[in-house]
Amino acid sequence: MNQTLEAEAPASSATAESCSLEHYLTLPDHSMDARIAAARARLGKSTILLGHHYQRDEVIRFADFTGDSYKLSKVAAETDAEFIVFCGVHFMAESADILARDSQQVILPDLNAGCSMADMAEISQVEDCWENLERLGLAADTIPLTYMNSSAAIKAFCGERGGLVCTSSNAAAAFRWAFARAKRILFLPDQHLGRNTGYAMGIPLTEMPIWDPWTLQGGQTAEHLAASRVVLWKGHCAVHQRFLPSHVDHVRAKYPGIQVIVHPECRWEVCQKADALGSTERLIQIVEDAPAGSTFAIGTEIHLVNRLAQRFAAQGKRILTLDDTGCLCTTMYRISPHHLAWALENLVEGRVVNRIQVRKSVKHWARIALDRMLEVS
Repeated sequence: MNQTLEAEAPASSATAESCSLEHYLTLPDHSMDARIAAARARLGKSTILLGHHYQRDEVIRFADFTGDSYKLSKVAAETDAEFIVFCGVHFMAESADILARDSQQVILPDLNAGCSMADMAEISQVEDCWENLERLGLAADTIPLTYMNSSAAIKAFCGERGGLVCTSSNAAAAFRWAFARAKRILFLPDQHLGRNTGYAMGIPLTEMPIWDPWTLQGGQTAEHLAASRVVLWKGHCAVHQRFLPSHVDHVRAKYPGIQVIVHPECRWEVCQKADALGSTERLIQIVEDAPAGSTFAIGTEIHLVNRLAQRFAAQGKRILTLDDTGCLCTTMYRISPHHLAWALENLVEGRVVNRIQVRKSVKHWARIALDRMLEVS
């Protein structure tokens, strides 16, 4: 059956046969491993399996490629695989479908694997924000930029209005690209990445107001918006916002000489106290390049931190989470070995379940926004 993922004018749709999944979910976790391996062997090169860095270990170990969302989408589109099984979240599967060839089909093992940050910017709210900027005479000198962690509809919105998509690794380059063309940026949907990027470029915090979609005119005066350089959407990552300045103080007191490295989705106050910040790939590189015996506290998702701790233990590198209560991406965690086995075994039987398809009109402008990103990379 066709399942609509958004209440109105969905940017993408998914096909699912969810009733048959119930049987899988009643079985023990360990019983899925052999079934996944057998299904993958039968599917061969027709199917590629992608695993995001934050995915649970029981699933990511089966991945052909691991990485961040854009890297994985790009890799998949360059393969000859007919089926792309994306063990990530919904916006990632959408991005893969945007970049995929017409002959490729993208599958998300669990349709409930979403992203709370992406959900904080609904297309109707963003359109209302833009209408406010137009009414104030500010839209003509504003370029919308969206983080990769956003829906296909938001990516298309930016593409249609001269903007682009960015990742955490090229956000600064995207800002420079936009400022060469306009006075200000409307940055969606993560306020922290936008603030940290703008501040590192010398933009005062006072010139980066927050647009709250739930308040009249975003909760800002016309004067404040007119004087702004970056209008930050009121959104955040539930995982990275958990990290606090006190966590940095605590690990420094407990482990003298420790290096604190964090993702730029963390709060500005946390990033200011850190030794370095960077994308997921950059954080991994920092640890790789460090001499043996180094100690790190990393402010990012707990599955990745634990994986790095195991990987570099033999080199005498000690990897800790910045917050020892742990911060896992609960929506990413929804994809279990059961969901993966169900999706793969259906493919073996010739059935495509949970296919993610972005509407052609949305895909057109979203692809333009993603292609523009290549100009700044």
